[in-house]
Amino acid sequence: MSAMILYIKSGCPWCIAAEAWLKNHGVVYDVVDVLSNEPAFAEMKKLSGQSKAPVLVVGKEKFLADFGPEELPDFLNRP
Repeated sequence: MSAMILYIKSGCPWCIAAEAWLKNHGVVYDVVDVLSNEPAFAEMKKLSGQSKAPVLVVGKEKFLADFGPEELPDFLNRP
């Protein structure tokens, strides 16, 4: 499993945009669809403190919740 996980909800336009941005920029990540995986949905909520997608998690301490692709460059460049 990658050190970066993108939690999505299938059909979510923000999730589709986030995946497209990550793919276009060569970012390696794993995708978890929380609509088809109840334990993953609970984990996403625990990590981010909310239930909206997408949520990008790096390790267990760095996450970006309910975001648009324009937020990814700054997030990914933060330590």
